[in-house]
Amino acid sequence: MLALLGIATILLLLTLIMSGKASPLVALISVPTMAALAGGFGLQTSQFILSGLQQTAPVAAMFVFAILYFGVMTDAGMLDPIVDGILGAAGTRPTRIVMGAALLALLVHLDGSGAVTFLVTIPAMLPLFERLRMDKRILACVASMAAGVNFLPWTGPTLRASAALHISTADLFRPLLPVQAVGLIIVFGVAYLLGRREERRLGYLSSAAVPLIVRELTAEQQALRRPGWFWINILLTLVLMAVMVAGLVDPAVTFMIGTAAALVINYPRSDQQRGRVDAHARAAIMMAAILLAAGAFTGIMKGSGMLAALAASGVRAVPAGMERHLPFALGLVSMPLSLLFDPDSFYLGALPVIAEVAKTFGIPPIQIGQAALLGQMTTGFPVSPLTPASFLVVGLTGIELGEHQRFTAPWLFLTSVVMTIAAVIFGVFAL
Repeated sequence: MLALLGIATILLLLTLIMSGKASPLVALISVPTMAALAGGFGLQTSQFILSGLQQTAPVAAMFVFAILYFGVMTDAGMLDPIVDGILGAAGTRPTRIVMGAALLALLVHLDGSGAVTFLVTIPAMLPLFERLRMDKRILACVASMAAGVNFLPWTGPTLRASAALHISTADLFRPLLPVQAVGLIIVFGVAYLLGRREERRLGYLSSAAVPLIVRELTAEQQALRRPGWFWINILLTLVLMAVMVAGLVDPAVTFMIGTAAALVINYPRSDQQRGRVDAHARAAIMMAAILLAAGAFTGIMKGSGMLAALAASGVRAVPAGMERHLPFALGLVSMPLSLLFDPDSFYLGALPVIAEVAKTFGIPPIQIGQAALLGQMTTGFPVSPLTPASFLVVGLTGIELGEHQRFTAPWLFLTSVVMTIAAVIFGVFAL
């Protein structure tokens, strides 16, 4: 009963969001609440929601102040010289710009944080896309792909798989290195193809044929620029990034302090500070509301037991005769499973059960863990409604979640499938 209710809830949620029938905010709140009430949980549903909100609140706070921080820095013109420098290196060729965005995301994601990756990559590259009138969905796509494929021993999915299966992260990750290399080839291959497609759409012929598009600033925007504080702003941003990467201070606190410092440095008068906060408050509030709604959704799904029931039913559904193909099959569906399971529920709940079932058929648990890492909350996390990072991507690029999912999910799924096939070729697990 709970499993059926759970799958119906998630399918309805995904249908409403991806079809544009309801906004993510409305769908994330109303669908699971109605499901919990239909399941007979009554007023207990409010406790599920509160539990989810408690887990999501720090993330929401981080995103609110991150939006304010980068908004203030953009107003001050911190990114202008950086954008001009990248344009000078890449020219106006969309292919180079798209591949540069993928490379930037890949390098930033070395710290293992998807949120930091998107917070750095998208604000840095978005002005390029806007100046050249390029499709912002492509920026969201290549940043998502680069971050998704770049799973490392210290990233969340690997750590969870290691803890759940009692296998060291090094043992899990080392055999996947050549597989990951194949995934990165796919990432940059897709970036090249999307860039070439943009060139055709924009009528690009050569760097001489397409002159540099210089952004025209309004008088108000010019008044907000603080070129004299460029290096101070850069230094402040680098310090914030270093503190977050090193894990010295919680990201929410880091951005709170950073936002206050950015306002004091660039706009010392109180009326200026209020004006900058007001200018970006709408985006910040909307982002916080969606993240808190996502917390309510996961709280209900976990607290009601629907996610646990889904995990158990999925294991029982393995067809007879398919047991020896479990790692390969799991690799193929690992990316779509990110749309159904949050990382904790899958890796700490479903994965040990799947691994135990596979072990009875002579399949080492390590192969199950490695198959899961080829998509479950790796390539899948940037489009999953169960992760705040997905909402960060769409919030920063200004596109709808359903739009992002329709455009990016097929490329992420392709990458996951190719890596699964590569895992068979390299002998990580058998077909």
